[in-house]
Amino acid sequence: MDLVRLICAILLPPLGVFLQVGIGGAFWLNILLTLFGYIPGIIHAVWIIARR
Repeated sequence: MDLVRLICAILLPPLGVFLQVGIGGAFWLNILLTLFGYIPGIIHAVWIIARR
């Protein structure tokens, strides 16, 4: 299942975070980071998925 989340995190970072933690602070932070730049959103999403 982590492989699916990582693929989602690379293609659409907020989706990967949503699949891992649901709607919460990390999800909204990831949306904000993705809006500021795609790469920061990917880094944050992969970090959230790898951490848990």
